[in-house]
Amino acid sequence: MNNLNYGVVGNGKSAALISDKGSVNWLCLPKFDSPSIFAALLDKERGGQFSIVSVTGADITQRYEFHSNILITRFECVDGIFEIHDFMPRYKTDNKGYYLPPDLIRYIKLIEGKPKIKVHFDPRLEYGKYDTHITFNGKYVKAYTTKGNYDSLYLYTSMDKLSVVGQLPITIEKDQFILISYNQKLLAQDLNRAYLKLQRTKVYWLDWAERTTRFKNYNDEIMRSALLLKLLSYHKSGAILAAVTTSLPETIGEVRNWDYRFCWIRDSSMVIKVMTMLGHFNVAHKYLNFIIDLLPDKDEKIQIMYGINGEKKLTETELPHLSGYENSKPVRIGNAAYKQKQNDIYGILVDVIYQLFHLFTTSLEHSEELWTIVRNIIKIVERNWQKPDKGIWEIRHSTKHFTFSKVLCWVAADRGIKIAELLHQKEYIEKWGKLKEKIRNDIFKNAWSEEKQAFTQAYGTEDLDASVLLMEAYGFIEGKDPKFKSTVKAIQEELEYKGLMYRYKNKDDFGQPSSAFTICSFWLVRSLYKIGEKDEAKRKFDELLKYSNHLGLFSEDLDFETKRMLGNFPQAYSHLALIDTAMLLAGGEISSEEKILGNIG
Repeated sequence: MNNLNYGVVGNGKSAALISDKGSVNWLCLPKFDSPSIFAALLDKERGGQFSIVSVTGADITQRYEFHSNILITRFECVDGIFEIHDFMPRYKTDNKGYYLPPDLIRYIKLIEGKPKIKVHFDPRLEYGKYDTHITFNGKYVKAYTTKGNYDSLYLYTSMDKLSVVGQLPITIEKDQFILISYNQKLLAQDLNRAYLKLQRTKVYWLDWAERTTRFKNYNDEIMRSALLLKLLSYHKSGAILAAVTTSLPETIGEVRNWDYRFCWIRDSSMVIKVMTMLGHFNVAHKYLNFIIDLLPDKDEKIQIMYGINGEKKLTETELPHLSGYENSKPVRIGNAAYKQKQNDIYGILVDVIYQLFHLFTTSLEHSEELWTIVRNIIKIVERNWQKPDKGIWEIRHSTKHFTFSKVLCWVAADRGIKIAELLHQKEYIEKWGKLKEKIRNDIFKNAWSEEKQAFTQAYGTEDLDASVLLMEAYGFIEGKDPKFKSTVKAIQEELEYKGLMYRYKNKDDFGQPSSAFTICSFWLVRSLYKIGEKDEAKRKFDELLKYSNHLGLFSEDLDFETKRMLGNFPQAYSHLALIDTAMLLAGGEISSEEKILGNIG
């Protein structure tokens, strides 16, 4: 069974996926959303890859350096042992800035013997649309295009360049390195410099991990997920990507293939909640600022998603020359969902602004600006909450009165009232209180099914939907409420299959979904815990953790039968839900005293 057995390395500018055999099969430079340099993930023939292999064959294992995003692939060969330490440099500089170049460094560490290796360096710039040419210079190897958009890449190495590019055997008798960069280097690149970058990057990640809240249980899983979310945070803007990849299919051979290298506003309230609970207020604050900067003037449309630099236009196109992951076409870049109307976004945004007021001090000028935004969003909610939309799952060809969207409109009014209370704006409390109650009554009247004894996916339908489980998490209903309890049980009964959850079972634009949406299984665990089924919740959570890959990473989807991972990878939303659920089940934080003693030990 082919699974997404990849590690990810990155530095807040871009990221690379490296297989459990040590092959770089996905990398975009200079940014996360740039055209690919290596894309064997999407086409083994045309995509391009960068591997280091043992000439004699090897037993290969892979792990992360302790509490870091440095990936170590270990080769135990007949003629010796070596490790590849893959990383993208990230560390603080003397002027209090950060060094995070669009570089990937593969540091080859000799452990014993004299192992022979071959390097397969096969870049295919610009998604491999046209040929990539390679030339030699005294200091570097240059790869570049001559057709289409011009692009180039530079390789520096301590080994013989001709042997590296020519796939000739190289005997490893000491540590070596290969550095690939989007930019030509101004300083000489040697082994000492590569080693220093490795150590500085290691220190950066260790320092970051040390500032992360510790928990009595599930600490390793929470830490790996937190490190991933930091890796997915684009340093320049604070945006957090949904995933590193594009077009990994939700089901093999089907067409549910989307580009996820963008920032969905819906993830934001959970990002802020999770990262602040983990002690990383700086990540949360940068992300908050990214969201706030995107908020439009008084009557401009709010989008559900944006580019990592705040781009509003994310035109979707196909790359027909690529065969797709396991021949699952099409390969798409851009995402047309940015045009969709989804009413839940208003509740998310007011919730985000409430968290900002609640967690951080704001200047009077900033507070006034945010208060204006809140009032405008709630005006939009007043005009729109009774209208149908596309819903959380971005169904492209129909609109409905989705229950989740209505609940989030209620959230907008609820959080708006809380903000008005914080800012002593009493005249709005009563007015918005009426709106909040009106929406609540509407949901209880139209979303509740007597037949199913559950809140349904949308008004006037008996279909159930996992997103309705979030009613409790957003504070719309309490876990002990009999209607929520019966909703959880009904959704579990109808949507759970072989221990995993469907998002919904009714047909959408592409037929009935045929894979499990990872985050929905975490939502079920959380909901079971909240209705008092704590033992079942823990058992399910422990089982779910087994379905990650060998490094503890999750994608968007899981196959019901085989439990193989599907969909874009690694998925921020899945790991946010993992942390949120793990913290709920973890039984509290480790005390400060234990932290200090642990640090001394």
